[in-house]
Amino acid sequence: MLTVTNVTLQYGKRVLFDEVNLQFTEGNCYGVIGANGAGKSTFLKILSGEIEPNKGSVSLLPGKRMAVLSQNHFAFDNYTVLNTVIMGHKRLWEIITEKEAIYGKPEMTEEDGIKAADLETEFAEMDGWNAETQAAELLSNLGIDEPLHHQLMHALSGKQKVRVLLAQALFGNPDVLVLDEPTNDLDVETITWLENFLADFNNTVIVVSHDRHFLDAVCTHIADIDFGKITLYTGNYSFWYQASQLALKQKTEQNKKAEEKRKELLEFIARFSANASKSRQATSRKKLLDKLVLQEIKPSNRKYPAIIFNMERMPGDQILKVDNLSYQSPEGQTFLNNISFKFNKNDKIFVFSQNSQAVTALLGILAGEKQAASGTIEWGITIKPGYLPNDNQAYFNKDISLTDWLSEYSANKENDYVRGFLGKMLFSGEEANKAVNVLSGGEKVRCMLSRLMILQPNFLILDEPTNHLDLEAITALNNSLIDFKGNLIFTSHDHELAQSVANRIIEILPDGRIIDKTCSFDEYLNDPIVKQQRLQKINALA
Repeated sequence: MLTVTNVTLQYGKRVLFDEVNLQFTEGNCYGVIGANGAGKSTFLKILSGEIEPNKGSVSLLPGKRMAVLSQNHFAFDNYTVLNTVIMGHKRLWEIITEKEAIYGKPEMTEEDGIKAADLETEFAEMDGWNAETQAAELLSNLGIDEPLHHQLMHALSGKQKVRVLLAQALFGNPDVLVLDEPTNDLDVETITWLENFLADFNNTVIVVSHDRHFLDAVCTHIADIDFGKITLYTGNYSFWYQASQLALKQKTEQNKKAEEKRKELLEFIARFSANASKSRQATSRKKLLDKLVLQEIKPSNRKYPAIIFNMERMPGDQILKVDNLSYQSPEGQTFLNNISFKFNKNDKIFVFSQNSQAVTALLGILAGEKQAASGTIEWGITIKPGYLPNDNQAYFNKDISLTDWLSEYSANKENDYVRGFLGKMLFSGEEANKAVNVLSGGEKVRCMLSRLMILQPNFLILDEPTNHLDLEAITALNNSLIDFKGNLIFTSHDHELAQSVANRIIEILPDGRIIDKTCSFDEYLNDPIVKQQRLQKINALA
């Protein structure tokens, strides 16, 4: 379907890709992974023709069509939402435009009539008469309601534009679908719809995403960018990750006999296949995980941060009690409406909402950063909270080094002690002397995690902690929160983080009230009683 031949890309002395040869076949979904800066998005741009490699070529079978998720949110501002989606099928849009130009002439020539007839035939063959209906259905499934379909794109919010551009890429059943971070700014329900759509998609999908749950749900193969090469592995992200960690472990045990290594890897594959058989994907047409074959997975050269949340003291029995808490936005919108809940020992609460501002308000109030309109918050005397905000810019306005910045939060001012925490977050050597006011988004989040580790809280308040992090840091954070012995309240767009860490779910509804249930995230989403509760309260509000 899509062939990559001897592709090489080099910027100065830096080689991103060296003689890459790949073949993407019909019916498979490929998740492209790699460390930050490895060239994931660049590779997708090479596939789409946006970037020319220094050497090599990309070829698509004749007659096949590629669709790409657009990253330019302003390119279609002067078009209606519905037309923007249809423009995803370039040839169909060309036919529509040509037809309109001919029919718009004051007088048609014989040549115009013949051309119009040919266009009408091609239009019908492409099912053009149903194009608007199909585009409208895609938009509705992605949360763009019908009244917006005939609005100009410039009237939409940034998050709405993302959904329209995703509909544009999906429209018209493309033969190859190229998606760069398609789940950004999508809510849980929309991501689930997209997962199901792609799991049933019969053509080729190539996707870059930091959402591990999404990669596991849709991918049949992983394309790993490492050592300047791209290697394809059968299976989803979890299989690749666990197999690569096992390979790394075995590399450090050089005295392990070859037959013992083979036996251990085969046992691993058998266990993984048995677990994966419960997934939706394994029961779909893409039942590849039942046929996993051992491939030579190399130990990766990626570095995983060491995120370890030690507590200054163990929490007592009294954790946190919230009574009748209310909060309104400066514009008077109700975010929290007399909500009450109590933390129990060992509770790890995932809180989410269609309105992310409501969640941020709640976490900010608990952290003491915002003032509630009414209600009380009562902390246990043994509890020491630690807060990681979504917007951390205020913490990085000083022109000082990372070491000096972190030492401000440490009781132990010894340079080696402070630098040790920075080293755990991969700020080693001279990187610890960087000025904090020039850090990237991901570096700032890693600094904030270093700050939490050095403060040693026993109660964590985390607002979108995975934002700007790569898959390696997200995985390390996920594992650390599973191991954390204190209490935790957090929100995140990372489904796997919510599912694997939380044992209790709070959803903030549009009217500011909450649903509070002790269960996992997936159990919550699939609970018919909860679904009915949500529907009743949302309908009552409407």
